Amino acid sequence: MIDPVTQAQLRKAIADCIHTDKGVLDALRAEIRPLKNSMHPIQSRNTTSISLVGTDGGNNQLRFDPFLVQMIRVVDSSNNEYCLEAVSPTTPIRKLDERQFNADGSAKTALGEMMRHLGIDSLLALSSVIRSNSIGKPVSPSWVRAYRELVEWATLFAILKKYFATDTLIIFDGLLRSQIFAKGLFQRFLRAIEKRIIEHWERDRRRLYLAGVAKRSKVLSRYRLAMALEEVLRVNYPAYVEVPRSIEEKAYNWPGFARGDERTGETDKTNVFAGGKMFLVKFGSKPRDPVWPVDIFEPQIGDSQAILGSMLADALNGFPIAHYPRCLQKAHENAALVDFDFDVLQDFIYDGVRKTLGDEAGSLDEFQLEDADPAQRRYE
Repeated sequence: MIDPVTQAQLRKAIADCIHTDKGVLDALRAEIRPLKNSMHPIQSRNTTSISLVGTDGGNNQLRFDPFLVQMIRVVDSSNNEYCLEAVSPTTPIRKLDERQFNADGSAKTALGEMMRHLGIDSLLALSSVIRSNSIGKPVSPSWVRAYRELVEWATLFAILKKYFATDTLIIFDGLLRSQIFAKGLFQRFLRAIEKRIIEHWERDRRRLYLAGVAKRSKVLSRYRLAMALEEVLRVNYPAYVEVPRSIEEKAYNWPGFARGDERTGETDKTNVFAGGKMFLVKFGSKPRDPVWPVDIFEPQIGDSQAILGSMLADALNGFPIAHYPRCLQKAHENAALVDFDFDVLQDFIYDGVRKTLGDEAGSLDEFQLEDADPAQRRYE
């Protein structure tokens, strides 16, 4: 415990730091102040809303050293499962490539279809994050997260081939941005998404809208206090404000993550990572209701009122998180591998190890009875 004398010293030091940095807050307030005059109310609109979600990598790791198997599972808010597979950091990339295609070279999975559409036949060519993991060399597990994200994007692309009976809002889990595609491929992929959306309108007269909702954002974290002081979105009705690219770029260490198509054409300003335009949105009708960062698909910025109105109708029924899209929460519930499902999958790990050990399988049964973490007893 910090003694009273040290507390007094720390209080003074912290106060001095804040006083010295007051200009930082003043600058943030000056940047955010113009947005108060750019707020718009949201009018609820009845549109079918669906969402797709991949299992959270931190919650579906089946740990059993020296193995680390992760489940790649993507479902939607109606509990339709689009992908279920198991990978580990040491899974050969070549083997994953083979999973995506049939013997005749045609696409076998949603990811394979996306790769074929982009003219790619290898994950190494599709993503700058995925690298060859040759046996005998150290392997970074980070590529599994990139692979999971690629599967989510591919699933979105596959969903856009389906027939839609009504106008539909598709809500992506997270912002419509990515840094995992190889150079130039993400923008080609976004153009393919736009083409499929246009085809639905031309063929069936169905409007498909695409938006991404994030739980947090560096933009919101940086400007939250300034927004409160300047009373941005502190109104008694659902409202939104469009975030200028200049403000986005200041919030990110890598400004390219916030650069949109409007900057294309300037020297070294090509849009590489962004597929959406950020809006800060409050779905509640009270001044202090939560604000969420929402990315609207860039070609559909002109339909922002219709998109956010459709999202509002879904968010009003949000549970257990109030004023957060219900379909996104349902998709998360459907995707989670917990309780009985997780225990069953964990048993699959032991079964696989048991078959591998052969005559030594009895040692595994003894191992399971041992206390894996005796140090935990200090909390009992």
